[in-house]
Amino acid sequence: MDINLINKYNVPGPRYTSYPTVPHWNVQDFRLTTWKDKLLETFNSTNKTEGISVYIHLPFCESMCTFCGCNKRITKKHEVESPYIKAVLKEWSLYLNLFDEKPIIKQLHIGGGTPTFFSPENLNYLLTCIINTSHLADDYEFSFEGHPNNTTKEHLQTLFDLGFRRVSFGVQDYNITIQEAIHRVQPFSKVKQVTELAREIGYTSIGHDIIYGLPFQTLENVEYTIEKTKELAPDRIAFYSYAHVPWLKGNGQRGYSEENLPDGKDKLMMYEVGKSRLLDFGYQNIGMDHFSLTTDSLYKALEQKTLHRNFMGYTHAKTDVMIGLGTSSIGDSWNGFYQNVKNIEEYQSLVNNQIFPISKGHILTDEDLIIRQHILNLMCHYETKWDDKTLHSKALEKAPLKMFPLVNDGLVTVSDSQIKVTPKGKPFIRNICMAIDQYLNPNAKMQFSKTV
Repeated sequence: MDINLINKYNVPGPRYTSYPTVPHWNVQDFRLTTWKDKLLETFNSTNKTEGISVYIHLPFCESMCTFCGCNKRITKKHEVESPYIKAVLKEWSLYLNLFDEKPIIKQLHIGGGTPTFFSPENLNYLLTCIINTSHLADDYEFSFEGHPNNTTKEHLQTLFDLGFRRVSFGVQDYNITIQEAIHRVQPFSKVKQVTELAREIGYTSIGHDIIYGLPFQTLENVEYTIEKTKELAPDRIAFYSYAHVPWLKGNGQRGYSEENLPDGKDKLMMYEVGKSRLLDFGYQNIGMDHFSLTTDSLYKALEQKTLHRNFMGYTHAKTDVMIGLGTSSIGDSWNGFYQNVKNIEEYQSLVNNQIFPISKGHILTDEDLIIRQHILNLMCHYETKWDDKTLHSKALEKAPLKMFPLVNDGLVTVSDSQIKVTPKGKPFIRNICMAIDQYLNPNAKMQFSKTV
């Protein structure tokens, strides 16, 4: 990989789980009444044809992992579980009262925090209440994030009995020095145990999350972790670049200095070698940071060109409506976004008073919707076209000029109506999308992690 390209393009940039990205939402003009109208409009037109997605944020963790930038509360007091679950169900009832018919759930995902902080009994209560007040699509998918150190057989069995068939386990790296630095010590034996338990119970899609670019991490560490992962043969692998964002309040990423992190050149080498190993082991590159076996639904979606990307990352199915429940959760009605308040006490107080716990949002303009679709196309299919008038925007007329450096460096090809990413350009997909992002200000204060 050309070091000059790395130095040139290793700049702060969005991961594009949405467009516009959260820092660029027009929160000043966001109105709850307008958002409700937009949500209902989309729900009423798509609920019966494609259903909805539901994301539930469970924010509690027993210990701090210093690589994590998610919204969480560190505590060992498990009496927090019941009040929080009751609050989530009250928030869910606000949506049920808003809708004219029962929602049809196509996808449901539990994230955190640490979802398996919650007892199997409490998870069963929460999910049973949601399932019993909804319909399930014929091809529904339930998934959750499991911590290898505290995901028990009871957790796995309880969730399996409720319809869960996909689970992802956070591996990060198997080197003990790195694990101690990020406060996430978990031996290979624990990951092996929960992976095999999930498989024995009947889970059909097991994922492992691996991170490169961690403090003290070397290329050899990444290779070793992938070699060990091969032994367990997960169906999916998320191979993420560590996002160093210490400026975010409370994210715990101040336990090591910048000097302890691999530089851009070393990180890209970790990615290139790691990707090569995964391909050698039979995994297919799905998108920016996802790999899967050919038997997994993610690969089938790639082949069928139905791959989608949203706030939950890459997914095999698209729904226009995604309801986010819990603190800091983000929701999507395709024509609008919202995010819940991040403070647990404020969240519980609002929903206990029958108030939507939304802190901010954005209503998409016509141009937003067009650019959003093009960025989705680039992120999921590495190409996009605007020969269809419905996908044409004045902003795209400037694309050939704005992408001249990318073309000159061999990362994309651009015509009057198409952008196509070259194999050389795939590692720089975030930079490519940035070229058509109408909100980015290169002189703004750093708001994103670096792209490499």
